Amino acid sequence: MEELTLLRQYIETENYGDALALIEEMEEMSKEDKLNKIYSYGVILLLHLIKQAAENRTTRSWDFSIYNAAKAMQRTNKRRKAGGVYANREELTEILEDAFDTAIRKAALEAFEGKYSAIELEAQVNKNEILAAALDQVMN
Repeated sequence: MEELTLLRQYIETENYGDALALIEEMEEMSKEDKLNKIYSYGVILLLHLIKQAAENRTTRSWDFSIYNAAKAMQRTNKRRKAGGVYANREELTEILEDAFDTAIRKAALEAFEGKYSAIELEAQVNKNEILAAALDQVMN
């Protein structure tokens, strides 16, 4: 909120250079927040895709979590008024790749009742296929 007060002061004093710099900083903060949310939903999406692949089964709950996480990523990524997206396909790929490590660690706690370590579980699944499936869910 203090950024808006400062922006108002810059405009009122006709300090447009600082006002534009502050606007740019606020835009960057907003984008970072969106990308962090996308990452969090990506972890959830990958978690359930990993469990499906590892256990070679699914549940209605996992299916819904996959759907919900992908939908939330799409919604968060969409720029409402300006149009377009915050993260393009390449950036989404990077986010999902980054989220995979966290997801595999969480999946190791849940899949097979926690029987395998993250390293052991990762050896049982095809990381590239899971990442491709996750990206496909988000892009469609």
